[in-house]
Amino acid sequence: MRVVSLLASGTEIACALGAGGELVGRSHECDNPDWVRRLPSCTRPAFDVTMASAEIDAEVRRRVKAGEPLYHVDADLIQRLDPDVLITQVHCDVCAVTPGDIARAGSTARSAQVVALAAGTIAGIYEDVRRVGRTLERESAADDLAADMRRRIEAVTTSVATRPRPSVAVIEWTDPVFTAANWMPELVEAAGGTPLLTRDAEHSTIVPWQRIVDADPDYVIVAPCGFDLDRTIREAAGLAGRPEWSTLSAVRNGRVAFADGNKYFNRSGVTIVETVEILAEILHADCVPARWRGTAWTAYSRRPEQTGEREKGRITRSRPGITRTGA
Repeated sequence: MRVVSLLASGTEIACALGAGGELVGRSHECDNPDWVRRLPSCTRPAFDVTMASAEIDAEVRRRVKAGEPLYHVDADLIQRLDPDVLITQVHCDVCAVTPGDIARAGSTARSAQVVALAAGTIAGIYEDVRRVGRTLERESAADDLAADMRRRIEAVTTSVATRPRPSVAVIEWTDPVFTAANWMPELVEAAGGTPLLTRDAEHSTIVPWQRIVDADPDYVIVAPCGFDLDRTIREAAGLAGRPEWSTLSAVRNGRVAFADGNKYFNRSGVTIVETVEILAEILHADCVPARWRGTAWTAYSRRPEQTGEREKGRITRSRPGITRTGA
């Protein structure tokens, strides 16, 4: 079976089911496992995604209003790859390629079965794993994978069950500020936290900055959609420049984390297990081993004695034997 996955989480699921060898094409966002980068990329962004967060948001809104594409799909390449299955999504018109994008591009791979994933909850993610499994004729492997994901998440929940449950605001975009919804509140709860300013199974929405100030969460986790850890770290300056930033309890108490939103917080696939482990590590650092710090997340510090800076907040990234400090 020949598979083109135009969704990062779909690619991860296919590989976790043992069907990686059947992948013949991917999207520009598919990067896990690492080797899939060698596959031909069938999509690309339709605009400059290196712009500042506010500029990206404005351009996305302009394009959506004008009916212009957010992604370019290489229909000719897809035709040459001749897939039996195309994996895409219908959950969000902004975050990844949709069947509409494929149709707009005039893809002639009409014989391909299109599997459009739509999960917005943990249960929905398990069902998407099974859907991909059925499509790729790996139903038993899909059942085993979903069961293993559930078991690992439950193990984290059990390990922190007797701990206090701090309040948590997960920021999915920084300018304007979006708080993470969809499956994220469930993951925060599974990791022993209490999610604020968000609701299960709803799309993420803009939250006025004053609401975050008023809620004053115990922890703030910044994990912008589509940004890896290094790109997320660059968002620190903009947040620290807000006059209310230093008044937040999370900032004063050193309970702000910047995380890899692209790989761990914004994908509705197998990495939600790692996301729960990362969240538990952030929220319960005194009892959960530091496995992910420095690779998936890093701590924000505003204290001059720790950073060498007078007022400006800094980010400290740590790995065993290595300490790096960057803006």
